[in-house]
Amino acid sequence: MEIQPLVLLIEDDASISAFIMAILTANQYRALRAVSGREGLTLASSNAPDVILLDLGLPDMDGVEVLREIRAQSKTPVVIVSARGLERDKVAALDLGADDYIVKPFGTAELLARIRTALRHSPKSMGSEPLGLASKVIGELNIDYQKRIVTLRGEVLHLTPNEYKLLAMLSVNAGKVLTHDTLIREVWGLYGNDSHTLRVNMANLRRKIEENPGSPRYILTEMGVGYRMAEE
Repeated sequence: MEIQPLVLLIEDDASISAFIMAILTANQYRALRAVSGREGLTLASSNAPDVILLDLGLPDMDGVEVLREIRAQSKTPVVIVSARGLERDKVAALDLGADDYIVKPFGTAELLARIRTALRHSPKSMGSEPLGLASKVIGELNIDYQKRIVTLRGEVLHLTPNEYKLLAMLSVNAGKVLTHDTLIREVWGLYGNDSHTLRVNMANLRRKIEENPGSPRYILTEMGVGYRMAEE
């Protein structure tokens, strides 16, 4: 099953949100919406989106501050969607780490093009461009990074987005130990520090790919350090 990219929209204007959400769902993106900066930061932390669309004029805090907090912990692509069209506003946002800037009003084609560009540059997309890989085979496990499809002995595995991201990150670093902190930061991003969540997701992933999760063949535990994908 192909997992579609997740887009988080942080926008308080109901009409603009409805317009953007309709565009996203019509083009097969999974989408979440936050109506305030704090809600957006919480959703970014708990859902690990592939792209964030961020308005600057939010009710509880300036979007620039939201961007600053995101960039302090995460490399998730952020596209600013704002009515502020002055050059100084664009430069300030881009200097703080925004990946792109769209001025309202905008068209459907432009928004989709900016999202596609952001996805190509996303470290979380686990696609072939940033990795230099189209797919990888480890034993009877096949990970297709371009289609985001995982098969075991020819059968498609139904993974959650975070399970896929964990597997993709481990597989492209096969043979290398990835620490708990590294996995949490790269998969959950902003404020990701919940080791319990990592253990739960890893246990669920192992149940799906391992014949005997208690004696894993693919994902090996390095006690007190992290996890390592076998190189076979």
